[in-house]
Amino acid sequence: MEAIGVQEPVVVVGAGQAGFSVASKLRDLGHEGPITLIGDEAQPPYQRPPLSKAYLLGEMAVDRLYLRPEDFYRQRSIVLRLSSRVESIDRARREVAVNDGTTLLYARLVLATGARPRQLPAAIGGTLDGVYYVRNLADIDAMAAEFKPGRRVLVVGGGYIGLEAAAVASKLGLSVTLIEAAPRILQRVAAQETSDYFRRLHVGRFVDIREGVGLKTLSGDGRVSKAILADGSGLPVDFVIAGIGVDPNVELAAGCGLDVENGIKVDERCRTSDPVILAAGDCASFPWRDRRIRLESVGNAIDQAGSVAMSIVGKEQDYDAKPWFWSDQFDVKLQIAGLSAGHEKVFVRPGPGEAISFWYYRGAQLIAVDAMNDPRAYMVAKRLVDAGRSPDPELVIDLAMDLKSLLS
Repeated sequence: MEAIGVQEPVVVVGAGQAGFSVASKLRDLGHEGPITLIGDEAQPPYQRPPLSKAYLLGEMAVDRLYLRPEDFYRQRSIVLRLSSRVESIDRARREVAVNDGTTLLYARLVLATGARPRQLPAAIGGTLDGVYYVRNLADIDAMAAEFKPGRRVLVVGGGYIGLEAAAVASKLGLSVTLIEAAPRILQRVAAQETSDYFRRLHVGRFVDIREGVGLKTLSGDGRVSKAILADGSGLPVDFVIAGIGVDPNVELAAGCGLDVENGIKVDERCRTSDPVILAAGDCASFPWRDRRIRLESVGNAIDQAGSVAMSIVGKEQDYDAKPWFWSDQFDVKLQIAGLSAGHEKVFVRPGPGEAISFWYYRGAQLIAVDAMNDPRAYMVAKRLVDAGRSPDPELVIDLAMDLKSLLS
């Protein structure tokens, strides 16, 4: 793909981490043309991970969430259009239509439309008042008043979002029940060892975890007051938080005929099936190793956005994702390097104090690590995984072995 002229317009749809990073990186790379960043929320781009942790706990003010103050956009000549929604893309005209009736021309268009929480069906009470989701600032602000000591919350879903919400509720003195339809929490994303670790952590903090139990119905007079679980048991509840996964926002892309495959389908340089339209972040599926994946993480949003910006200015390079994630629950920081899907064996290495790390191997290949309160193990493991290096697992679990020596 040829670089666009330095004065040609770029439109970025989606003002989350990926969209912000594309716009900012383009200026860093010397693009001088108009850059318009369009977001459907009223706030400027902000961090999402603290929403279900520090912000919900009241430990972080809203302005500290912002990736940059609003002056930043004026100083860098980035037009920030908030509370706006792109309704359609005209690929022939290279034009987008915005919900206020205006249109914008583009030489390059970037879709950073993110993902949205899966909703509990209305048929089982999912639309009752008092049912919440964790995705954006408005979601957290809407539920914040519910977090009062002694109240009863049901968390539906035992992934990281659900567990983080449960941890916050427990710390604030609520009575917390978490249900997971799968046989164990974190089953989709982690090994049995990690599931066991976090189950013990939560149960030790008085979270009632029920695995292998789904939700049957929610009921109440306009507002949720009772939950019936799949095993027939009933729970009185004051409110519900659902964390049952997300779906990528692909409707805009699909509506203009772009290829979609578990997200907006892009190539190794983040180009969609229309080479002047690129995509990045939670909404984009891309080739990685021997498969196609979609990553929901801050790290991927930033790195992929950088690749998009490079492609736009003609400095194309293949995007080589280096997956990493984190989760804060109670006094535990979990740091994850790599992707554990397809692992065959897990090796356990105790760290200092109560720290511990789980090292995932597929055959002789190290593919991922979960490190709990063990930043040293995480740092070493991430460098190994990113470099495609796989130490003998017997060395990994040898506590007489300095982990850093694995890097030499």
